[in-house]
Amino acid sequence: MWKACSIRFGYLQKTASDNQGDFDGETIDTVNRNFYVDDCLKPVSSTEKAVHLSGQLRELLSRGGFRLTKWCSNDRNLIATVPVTERAPSVVDLDLEDLHVERTLGVRWDMEMDVFKFWIKDQGKAPTRRGILSVIGSMYDPLGFVVPVILPAKSLLQSLCILGKYGWDEEISEEDSAVWHGWLKELVS
Repeated sequence: MWKACSIRFGYLQKTASDNQGDFDGETIDTVNRNFYVDDCLKPVSSTEKAVHLSGQLRELLSRGGFRLTKWCSNDRNLIATVPVTERAPSVVDLDLEDLHVERTLGVRWDMEMDVFKFWIKDQGKAPTRRGILSVIGSMYDPLGFVVPVILPAKSLLQSLCILGKYGWDEEISEEDSAVWHGWLKELVS
């Protein structure tokens, strides 16, 4: 997977449309389907395809006056083909021993392990409806990866709201609190 960002979103699709006869379908499709605000996220099956696509994207978008910058990838060979001035700060020096964690769409991507990581801001919140909602809300997941993990906590909160016997700042029952703390403990294991 790789990421390129810091271009102005708006006329990208117009640029792709105006130049589609000069570029392959995957390049045009990438512009139309893989940009999110100012980030382009694209999984590619091989280094050769990634190198080809990154070069094509830089050339295509330069025709529209765009410059792709902040390139990063978990493939060191791809990064080596990107000019240093267009790399993300974390890969400018091309440290071949250690790839860093990069923020993408509010989610952290560990480039070395090629996994997304999520953090929960528990900070000792009291077991109240407000505390539970605060912890659930702190998990930013625009792509829906952690929905199955959050579901038990959301279900607990929903049942507490349906019961209607707890205010936002009242501590919940010991039984519900045990469920809540069990869920929190499971997250860190």
